[in-house]
Amino acid sequence: MKSLILVESPTKAKTLSRFLGEKYKIEASMGHIRDLPKGALGVDIDHDFTPSYVIPKDKRKIVEGLIEEVKDVDRIILATDPDREGEAISYHLKTVLSEENKKTKFDRIVFHEITPTAINEALEHPKEIDMNLVAAQTGRRVLDRVVGYKLSPILWMKIKKGLSAGRVQSIALRLIVEREREIEKFKSTEFYRVFVVVNKQASGPGGPPAWRGENQPITFELVKINDEPIEKTTTLPLYDGEYKYAETRLSNTDAESIQNDLANKDFVVTDVIQKETKRAPYPPFTTSLLQIEASRRFGYTSKRTMGLAQRLYEEGFISYHRTDSYNLSNEFISAARNYIEKNFGGKYLPQTPRIYHTKSKLAQEAHEAIRPTNLFEDEETVTAKLGRDFAKLYSLIYKRALSTQMADAVFLSTRVEAQVKDSKAYDFVANGRVIKFDGFLKIWFYEDEEQLIPELQKDEKLDLRKINITSHNTNPPPRYSEASLISALEEHGIGRPSTYAPIISTIEARFYVEKEENRFKPTEIGTLVNDFLVKNFSTIDDIPFTASMEDKLDEVADGKTDWVPVIKEFYGPFEKHLKDAQEEKKIKIELEKTGEKCPLDGGDVVIRIGRFGKFKACSNFPNCKFRESFAEESGYLCPRDQGKMVLKRTRRGRTFYGCGNYPKCDFAVWTKAQLVKQAVPSTPAPSEQ
Repeated sequence: MKSLILVESPTKAKTLSRFLGEKYKIEASMGHIRDLPKGALGVDIDHDFTPSYVIPKDKRKIVEGLIEEVKDVDRIILATDPDREGEAISYHLKTVLSEENKKTKFDRIVFHEITPTAINEALEHPKEIDMNLVAAQTGRRVLDRVVGYKLSPILWMKIKKGLSAGRVQSIALRLIVEREREIEKFKSTEFYRVFVVVNKQASGPGGPPAWRGENQPITFELVKINDEPIEKTTTLPLYDGEYKYAETRLSNTDAESIQNDLANKDFVVTDVIQKETKRAPYPPFTTSLLQIEASRRFGYTSKRTMGLAQRLYEEGFISYHRTDSYNLSNEFISAARNYIEKNFGGKYLPQTPRIYHTKSKLAQEAHEAIRPTNLFEDEETVTAKLGRDFAKLYSLIYKRALSTQMADAVFLSTRVEAQVKDSKAYDFVANGRVIKFDGFLKIWFYEDEEQLIPELQKDEKLDLRKINITSHNTNPPPRYSEASLISALEEHGIGRPSTYAPIISTIEARFYVEKEENRFKPTEIGTLVNDFLVKNFSTIDDIPFTASMEDKLDEVADGKTDWVPVIKEFYGPFEKHLKDAQEEKKIKIELEKTGEKCPLDGGDVVIRIGRFGKFKACSNFPNCKFRESFAEESGYLCPRDQGKMVLKRTRRGRTFYGCGNYPKCDFAVWTKAQLVKQAVPSTPAPSEQ
């Protein structure tokens, strides 16, 4: 009996071949072999939104090759990924290939890691294609096609050609635009904090031996004056939640007055509170948590993280990487506990296995969190086979998963309260913490920077060494980074594990947003598109609606409803919005003028946006074809050769500031803070002129 296994990618096929040898023939479909047609809606609105699937041109040779392969096989095993997309790929493969060989038996196998054990287990327990998952993928694909193909032409007509809109990408764009406006509205205020640096008083002659750290300076912060707290917290309502920030009620004059009051006064300890605290390990990685952590630690984009994870999965190093579950298999937990006890000792092993429960009611607990498939394959193994970037991500996954089964970290936390009392009572606080037992932090990252506080007693007097007054400004809510945008989308139930990277890539590719120091800022065109959609499609371009639609599609996946009624319920109001939007006036985009004249026809030189970003062009385009690269000046000069420091982008879209005289000068910095510190202002300060 001849059997053929079908997977999506050549890498996955190669890994399976390594485990199965010549027992099976294995071929790759290179992803979907059928899709909705390019350049046409491909959905019959009047007949239950029936999709018209076609084989794309770039897949015809692949399909022809697969048809030849199936002519003489008795069994086709569909081994695509264990999610909606994978189930849909299997369904379309079966639909196309069963026409060529009606006697062939089709089986579906599912595994969440590419290891001999998992594959053999799946082969021994084949099943049918899950048509509920196929229906959910079909509904999502049809819905996104209808929204995109119906909305985009209106954007072309009312704003500019080449624009696009999407059901979920529009919400991501709205989050960024709303945040920018919240930042613009924020009124920053200046405030001051007062810190004092003290020492223990040295032991006198013949007294007890000095504590080994008695000369260690201790920093206290002023928290109360006459028993009244000096700090207040303000809560601002935002589009996606709340933003809290703290400030003191101290002005510069207040701080200086306090400084005078504190001089030459007794600094007395009023209370010492010590307690033991524990910190449990973090849960294992879901897709979103992995993207967030990789962005925070390595600066990886979500697209890059998912690309690296895909290869790690297909090479058999990690379990399936598109998941929203914290679940870990009993086999992994048992292997992890044995590994921990053998390599770190019994004290690092909790008495019982640690189980994490996913908070989301929509998480598929049958899936696992992302974890290594073999605890004895280390970072060096991955480096040797795939390279450093893959190894860094693998190490992150490895440490996070293994640390979940380690003991809590134990800290000794100390809070010291002290007072200076004269005409007014000034209350100060110092906090410190030391590790008593590192626990899971033996392999995970420990990032606290709390000070070490020597042993102090109530009523003990301390030597006042220094008074520091620091100036601060209240900060607006921060712009979204990739990590915080993914976190916001997930928190509101928008998108699913496989969609975060494409959402972000799309709004960047359309130049609706740009990155400034790795944080998203809306462009003018992005703001115009957002405002048009919010005005005309407010009921669908909003968090609650988009989240509820995701829930309905999940109900389809669970077999609780069909996808057609879900789309019908959506389309009625949507169609009315489309008709109303067509009556809107065309929005005129004012091009940014540079103040320069075109060298070809004397027209105004303006800034335009193309496939590769901003460029200079003549305002008389298309009659005049003048164009020139555009370098966004920073207002600073290179400290090496006085060239203009300009904003540049790496191939992966990361911004930095570089000398405009490159390659003659290669001076560059990553952040605005570094630029201000190291470069020279192009306009001298008034006192220097």
